[in-house]
Amino acid sequence: MFGINGGELVVLLLLAAVVIGPERLPRYAEQLAQWVRTWRATLRTTKERLSAELGEDDVDWTALDPRRYDPRRIVRDALLEPDEATPRARAGNPPRTATAPAQQPPYDDEAT
Repeated sequence: MFGINGGELVVLLLLAAVVIGPERLPRYAEQLAQWVRTWRATLRTTKERLSAELGEDDVDWTALDPRRYDPRRIVRDALLEPDEATPRARAGNPPRTATAPAQQPPYDDEAT
């Protein structure tokens, strides 16, 4: 918890009790408890809204882990995906071969 061990936490609590004083300490403890309750309720409602909008089963959190980021795997997966732009290859039709056109394509010399 914030890099503080148990002994340091006790010293900080005693120091806060001395500095704040016994008359204001209960009021500050009550405010702290109220902040913690508000923070927890906010986190709970945020989590519920996210799970309702995203759906709990829709997100694969392990795939989004940055420790699993491997550019070689990403490129390999992208290259091994079937090409959706060529439905002829999926239908079993042979791909068209390039033939010499009967005439030259139009050339616009003002385009450059």
